[in-house]
Amino acid sequence: MLASRAVLVGRLLNRALGRQAGSAGVLRNQIVRHGHDWSYRVNGPKPDLITRVGAQVAGGLMWWWVLWHLFHEYEHITGEFDYPDPSQWSNAELGIPSELEELE
Repeated sequence: MLASRAVLVGRLLNRALGRQAGSAGVLRNQIVRHGHDWSYRVNGPKPDLITRVGAQVAGGLMWWWVLWHLFHEYEHITGEFDYPDPSQWSNAELGIPSELEELE
């Protein structure tokens, strides 16, 4: 029983030492790139202050333009149709029976 445990311990040590040697070689063989920033699974590089302020100003101007014209020129959404004059409608269009039919 002692011999079988010694064999198991030997196997564990062999595997542990073998993995350490293999993993150390992989770390030494990694490629180092001295290029631009990378953004895989992280935020990209932060833009300059002037870029951020310019984006906020452009967005504010866009919303001002949209809301100003929505308030002052709402006909673009509701339509530019003239309201019909009800005095020009006939009784038949309004569904009112004629006076002659009432007398009979």
